[in-house]
Amino acid sequence: MDKPDEEASMSDRRKILILSANPKGTAQLRLAEEVREIKEGLRRSNCRDLYQMETAEAVRVRDIHRAMLDHEPNIVHFCGHGAGEEGLVFEDETGQVKLVSAVALAGLFALFADKLDCILLNACYSQVQAEAIAQHINYVIGMSKAIGDRAAIEFAVGFYDALGADKGVKFAYKLGCNTIEMAGIAEHLTPKLLTKGNKITEQPETMTSQRVFISYRSQEPDVSLAQEFHDRLQAAGHKPFMAANSISWGENWIERIDQELKQCDYFLLLLSEQSASSDMVAGEVRTARGLRDKIGKPVILPIRVNLPLDDPLNYELRSVLQTIQQKSWRSPVDTPSLVAEILALMSVGAAPEPVAETMSPLTTIPAQNRPPLPVADLELPGGTIPLASEFYVAREPWDTRCCQEIEKKAGLVRIKAPRQMGKTSLLVRIRNHAAEKGFRTIVLDFLETDETTFESSSVFLKRFCVLVSRQLGISLRKVTEFWDEYEGILSPKETCSDYIEQYVLTDLTAPLFLGMDELDRLFPYGQAAKEFLMLLRAWNGKGRVNEIWSKLRMVIAHSTESYVVMDTNSSPFNVGYAVDLPEFTAAQVLDLATRHGLNWETTEVEQLMAMVGGHPYLVRWALYSVAQKDLTLPELLAEAPTDAGIFGEHLRRHLWNLQQHPELAQAFHQVIFSDRPVILEPMLAFKLNGMGLVDLQGNEVIPRHDRLYRPYFRSRLSLRP
Repeated sequence: MDKPDEEASMSDRRKILILSANPKGTAQLRLAEEVREIKEGLRRSNCRDLYQMETAEAVRVRDIHRAMLDHEPNIVHFCGHGAGEEGLVFEDETGQVKLVSAVALAGLFALFADKLDCILLNACYSQVQAEAIAQHINYVIGMSKAIGDRAAIEFAVGFYDALGADKGVKFAYKLGCNTIEMAGIAEHLTPKLLTKGNKITEQPETMTSQRVFISYRSQEPDVSLAQEFHDRLQAAGHKPFMAANSISWGENWIERIDQELKQCDYFLLLLSEQSASSDMVAGEVRTARGLRDKIGKPVILPIRVNLPLDDPLNYELRSVLQTIQQKSWRSPVDTPSLVAEILALMSVGAAPEPVAETMSPLTTIPAQNRPPLPVADLELPGGTIPLASEFYVAREPWDTRCCQEIEKKAGLVRIKAPRQMGKTSLLVRIRNHAAEKGFRTIVLDFLETDETTFESSSVFLKRFCVLVSRQLGISLRKVTEFWDEYEGILSPKETCSDYIEQYVLTDLTAPLFLGMDELDRLFPYGQAAKEFLMLLRAWNGKGRVNEIWSKLRMVIAHSTESYVVMDTNSSPFNVGYAVDLPEFTAAQVLDLATRHGLNWETTEVEQLMAMVGGHPYLVRWALYSVAQKDLTLPELLAEAPTDAGIFGEHLRRHLWNLQQHPELAQAFHQVIFSDRPVILEPMLAFKLNGMGLVDLQGNEVIPRHDRLYRPYFRSRLSLRP
């Protein structure tokens, strides 16, 4: 065996064991390509006869020790996902995620240390595991941060090419790092080689720099400002990513964005009026927040571009940015000071001090929202449509019926529709009607709730009581005292119900309107979802016979069917007034075109609806663009199913979502490549319908907006066989 400080050949280490895992629900990696490249490199090497390679794919936890016993390898190569301190990602017996800790892995490999001499953990954030394993094994390579597919494969190619040339581990490691750098990938410092005793070997360091993702919209002044930040950051030795400058022609746009988000140290958000209503920007912000919560970065730096600090953001952005300092940019005069502040932070890898959390009740009509002038002042589509808007389209009889239902004792309204169909805009109008009737009103948006809260029904139900109390001005101390008093005596469900009755409803002299938006975000969390939904049904039932509970009127809005398995008598989805919010009719589209100042006839409406149906957001975006004279209707339709068209962001956002959920991508792939209706697993069908990508026809599904979605996703959706 080589000693850690020696550089001898590896001719006596012949057996390589490759373990790979890419469980369901995790991002798809190019593992097959990585294994193929390793085999090909060794096959072409001068010393190929000295190596025997064994592979184990879709590795489950119990498969690891079995493979070690069967093969007794000298080198172990793991390719897959890492989750930092939480462990490496393997599969359980059902193919789902199973994390294995550094301590457990170190203990296993220590048992084979007499033959095992080198371990390569080709997975993100695997340095934690490498440090533990290096207490027992001569050479261990781990990744100090996230590493992209291309970089991981390039490192493996260089490393095994060197071994195949009978070079030592240290030389192979250095060649692997150099191979990444030669490929033009700025991740050559990510792999770390540790020798026995947990010592990181020397590695040539370059100037300390930060990777910066610049999020902006393709408009002025956003573009010029983004370019200014890009140039100044680059000049200071940092590595800024700006899509227009950094993504090459023909490169996979979605994969590159996702890769850069996972690698960046700072997320610079240029938040203008248009970007604040962008689904794509919201997705980037949500991803950045998720990464920050999980691995501590990126640091989020929001700058409001001609958007006042007191101008309200949508629920999703507000929930992410409410505790983060936000700066303002009004003119080029502000640029130098903002650049100086950002460079000062990055020079020491710091983040701005957080601001106090403010979770004030939702404002129905912000003071900044002024009614637009008819036709002349066009509204940029996106987000909730203000109450005073001239461009809101009432879908009757549903709008009127919803308001009527909420006036009744124990009134319950259920609004179901995919994203961007107008659920929240309708919910706001029902709330406003309730307020005009003298109701106390509350709206809870489940996008504002952290996912960890949903994992425990007790934590979730207590938080629900907190949010209700806060919006009604009830002391939060009462929630804590009440829950502490009954903990262990009553179930969380009983405690929640009793609290709402005693502290919320009993003293009310007017009905209480409770709106719940994005309720389907709760559905994947079985226990919390089941108990909360049972509560909603029970409260509605009590309201029919109990004077106190009759004060409660509820509206729930969700995008997809509830796939929580419940008894018929316990589900809230078979009581109350159900609204499956429809798309616009041809008459409504024609009326909306007139409001935009367009002199359209039935022919133009039919042409547009043949492409996008009556999808409210897509219709409004098309009418806005034509009314602004950005393009003609024929030009719009010609480019509609492409990234270059005005719906490009909408399409890319769907593509991004599909690529984050391979099982949905596979199901949708089946749908768009079939000329007939397709039968899918019910949950997959529900989720695709909730995304707005398919229509349900009995037990079968067909693509929605066939002329838009089918050609785009046939050309852009890339799936492994």
